[in-house]
Amino acid sequence: MSEFITPKKIIYGDNALALSGKYIAELGKKALIVTGKIVVTLDIFKQLTDILDSEGIKYAVFTGITGEPTDTMINKGVEVYKKEDCDFLIGIGGGSPLDSMKAIGALVTGGGKISDYMGKVIETHLPPMAAIPTTAGTGSEATQFTVITDSEKDIKMLLKGTVLIPDIAVVDGELTKSSPKGITASTALDALTHAVEAYTSKKAQPLTDSYCISAVRKIFKYLPRAYKNGDDIEARNGLAIAALQAGICINNSSVTIVHGMSRPIGALFHVAHGTSNAMLLEKCMAFAVDGAYDKFADLGRAIGTAKASDDDKTAAEKFIAALGDICRICEIPTLEEYGIDKDKFFEVMDKMATDALASGSPSNTIKEVTKEDILDLYKSLW
Repeated sequence: MSEFITPKKIIYGDNALALSGKYIAELGKKALIVTGKIVVTLDIFKQLTDILDSEGIKYAVFTGITGEPTDTMINKGVEVYKKEDCDFLIGIGGGSPLDSMKAIGALVTGGGKISDYMGKVIETHLPPMAAIPTTAGTGSEATQFTVITDSEKDIKMLLKGTVLIPDIAVVDGELTKSSPKGITASTALDALTHAVEAYTSKKAQPLTDSYCISAVRKIFKYLPRAYKNGDDIEARNGLAIAALQAGICINNSSVTIVHGMSRPIGALFHVAHGTSNAMLLEKCMAFAVDGAYDKFADLGRAIGTAKASDDDKTAAEKFIAALGDICRICEIPTLEEYGIDKDKFFEVMDKMATDALASGSPSNTIKEVTKEDILDLYKSLW
């Protein structure tokens, strides 16, 4: 038996935010809006507050998400939620505010420290949540996951539980137009990683397979266009839907080796999550490919890089090459180009490999992954 889980309500397409008011109004009487300092200066934030005002919903605003979320940021958000006597949450912004909204909700009702939930399934009942992504990538609006950095241990904690799935997801490509090209690339390549990993995961299932293939097609079609022209609304909408689809995929089929290895790089060297995924994507999938030539071949044929007449091995290898090509089109830097010190990287590499395995994600890879494999892959990045 397989389970397929999604948000309770998804509002998507043109004017999705404008049409979401009556549904958000059903969540409670006073919202804590979790966001960052830039989003509150944008027109989309005023659109949201105007909608809340028109629906008679009170709100407080927490702008303390100043980067990828840490336990310290989450604790401050919980304080504001309680002080302002809020009864539901709205996350608006990229993956960081959305992930933070979930973590704040978990602590509001579950108590304790966010690190207490590491390695456990969160089951406590959370306040109602609405997620409004302004980037097309993380899929956090649809997932049962949140990633928070433990600032004492310098590790990114993957926390999970179906209670973390937002009640409402509002998805509109128009909301992502303010994203600069670097963020457009990083977040979309995160979504691509989600779709490819979910499709080739040990936990893959027929329903997620169809979503994965659709998401991969859209990203290869629309990312180069959106990267070149941020005002291409057709491309923006395509990427927004792809990110949502890919988020639903990892909800049900999970991620694999790329995410496992990416989180330690992000935690220790402060590389944006989508960028660290992209740095790893081609090499990690080249490692995994011989465990599932048929699945990678499907993706190669789906995007047109492989011919119908190609055998599975050839088609799969063409897809792996296409992963590298799209990362180069989007000017993803190497570790060295990013400014990471090689000696420092090698110094902490053993810890990174240990943390990667401990996350559980590599174990979902279609072939066995050992610590030695992870160390070899980290070395290959130089």
